Amino acid sequence: METVTIKVDEGLKRKMEKLDVNWSAFVREAIKNRVELEERRLAADMLLSDARSGKRVVPNGFIENSIREDRDRR
Repeated sequence: METVTIKVDEGLKRKMEKLDVNWSAFVREAIKNRVELEERRLAADMLLSDARSGKRVVPNGFIENSIREDRDRR
């Protein structure tokens, strides 16, 4: 595991010390969540860009087949 260091002002540090929170775990989880959010945003941007440019085209019959498969499962 790598080390990341952050700085907070003295007042905030005192407030943090009064609370029963595992700040390392909290920050680790917050960073993980933000990275996942940004990765999804970038993937969505790429898909939209590809769709607008015509790079990715839905194959003929794909939508109809997907609907039929979904209906048949019911």
